[in-house]
Amino acid sequence: MKAEDKKSKEKGQILIVIGIVLSALSLRPGIVSIGPTINLISNHFELSHSIGALLTTIPDLSMGLLALPAPLLARKFGRNKLILFALITLFISLLIRAFSVNTLVLLLATAGVGAGIAIAGTLISGFIKAKFPIRAAFMIGIYSTTIGLGSTFSAIATGPVASYFQDWRLAIGIWAVPALLSILGWYIICRADKKSEIKISIKEPNHLKPWKSIHAWKVALFFACVNLIFYSFLAWTVALFEEKGLSSSKSGILLGCFTFFSMIASPVIGFVSKSKDRRIWIFIFSIFILVGLIVLAVNPLISPAVIICLIGFGLGGVFTIGMTLPLDYTTTVTHSDSWTAFTLCVGYLIAALGPFAIGLIRDLTGDFQYSIFFLLAVSLLMIAIGTRLKPMIHE
Repeated sequence: MKAEDKKSKEKGQILIVIGIVLSALSLRPGIVSIGPTINLISNHFELSHSIGALLTTIPDLSMGLLALPAPLLARKFGRNKLILFALITLFISLLIRAFSVNTLVLLLATAGVGAGIAIAGTLISGFIKAKFPIRAAFMIGIYSTTIGLGSTFSAIATGPVASYFQDWRLAIGIWAVPALLSILGWYIICRADKKSEIKISIKEPNHLKPWKSIHAWKVALFFACVNLIFYSFLAWTVALFEEKGLSSSKSGILLGCFTFFSMIASPVIGFVSKSKDRRIWIFIFSIFILVGLIVLAVNPLISPAVIICLIGFGLGGVFTIGMTLPLDYTTTVTHSDSWTAFTLCVGYLIAALGPFAIGLIRDLTGDFQYSIFFLLAVSLLMIAIGTRLKPMIHE
């Protein structure tokens, strides 16, 4: 009987991992696919660079605004059911956005995309902490890597689809397919995990409130800097290199290189960063970003593939660390949910300024190169904060 229980448990864990992977694949294409098509969409709706940036900024804002209430809603309605609802919202919003008839519908549907990603992304980290308490960092690495895989595929494929079919709507709407698969994946989890879903009291002890912790603020601001740079590149890499004379397909490949190398950095961090003191790895991966940005600021056409890969690898490393830090600083699922939600809220609200700032600077100066200096300053702030994150301080 014990052998059967063990086999049943292992089967349940395999189904849970499959569900996590399918869900993670759908959490970035809705944002990444905008980069290769932003010029086509802007031309269709006659948008400026700063307004076009809202297609990336709005999901970031949604991800930030909904991060804090997500755990509260999960405690009331159930974590698994809420994640499933979020993935359904993502799927429907992706379809509506692809068929937008005017700018208002386009932006509202984009907000729906961000809402679905926000709620699912916030709660899946806590779910991993609950289901894999001993191997949480390893599973976060798998989760982050799969997110990167979805990002890479959408970055590389969106441009060619838009070009081949001469249709930006198909190019961004096709990413509703992985969202549909994620619904299936999480439905499997709901079935496999139905009896063991954790019920948590809505009332939270004061000592678990992260906004009262200086360490939580440091983690959140570090995460904000990472994602501000990351989403700026997602939004504007293609447009930047097209402006410098590269073709749309080559620029799209560069974006694909960026997301691919950010993806492969996740398992690397999971392998090398075994101590709870992750400051040395924060510094090393941040240097990759800093060096890449300096070269990019001098001349974007100096080995662009190498530089973009370097920046992507660095950002992938610090992103995975940023996702792991709330788990390092907490001891319970409730505590982890609170810190993760707070980190994502502060992080994404600040990060949302990145794509908009890049677009605004481009409108004001007529050149994307001036925007790189802004990202360079953010990277220096990221290093300053990250190297001061002392390990495992529980409150």
